Amino acid sequence: MKQWDGTTYGNGAMHRWLIALLRNIDVRVFYAFAYVFVVPPCLFCSSFTPIWHYFRQRLGYSSLKAFWYTYLNHGIFAQAVIDKFAMYAGRRFDIEVDGLAFFQQLAGQPDGFVILSSHVGNYEIAGYSLVSSEKRLNALVYSGEKESVMKNRNKMFVQTNIHMISVRKDMSHLYDINNALANGEIVSIPSDRIWGSSKSISIPFLGREADFPVGPFHVAALRGQEVLVVHVMKIAVKRYRVYVKPLAYDKHAPRQEQIEALARQYVAELERMLRQYPTQWYNYFDFWS
Repeated sequence: MKQWDGTTYGNGAMHRWLIALLRNIDVRVFYAFAYVFVVPPCLFCSSFTPIWHYFRQRLGYSSLKAFWYTYLNHGIFAQAVIDKFAMYAGRRFDIEVDGLAFFQQLAGQPDGFVILSSHVGNYEIAGYSLVSSEKRLNALVYSGEKESVMKNRNKMFVQTNIHMISVRKDMSHLYDINNALANGEIVSIPSDRIWGSSKSISIPFLGREADFPVGPFHVAALRGQEVLVVHVMKIAVKRYRVYVKPLAYDKHAPRQEQIEALARQYVAELERMLRQYPTQWYNYFDFWS
């Protein structure tokens, strides 16, 4: 499993210009520009082969269909990035939530809980829809992200009771996670890429074994926390659907069995999302290597 080392493309000046333009120009203009001028060069970059293999080998598409869907995948990823900056610019999207009652029920209880996310769809949009005035949501984020992106996130999240925990090389972020859960707060963790620790668990995923990080599942099992899987998928130009799914596991079972049960349910839900939204998978490396 590859450790994430990516950041949002561009520098601070580019990001500020993009936000300024998005305040006055419809996002569809930027979508069109991306599909014509940005996506085609990407088909000759390192991101092409792993996504083409994903469609060809894991989903069983023909060579031509896999190529077309690789193009669509890069285009929809560009839309996700544009939408993120559109939110920074004050734009709003229609957001439907499937399973909101599960989130609200846990948010209304005194204990903290864990949200598991993935690099599919546009999870950051959840930060503007799944909010709780009673519980702070602590989102684990990559510490190497561009300063301009982090500043905009902070500005947006301060309005929705969200706090960011940066992943640190010394693993001290684990103390922040433990303290947040001990205080009855929510912790959100991406669970499909290694974050600092090399410990992994092998799970069948889209027809072949793949490695997933143990950490997120161990965090939940360590304290017997309730767990939700949340995916935010783009369903129209200005519309997203949030899927909230609770995971059940035997909190009295041996720790390793709890971790495996959570991991298998998480992977099953991730696979279900990708079967429904195959173009919204954004892991641009050989995930099954």
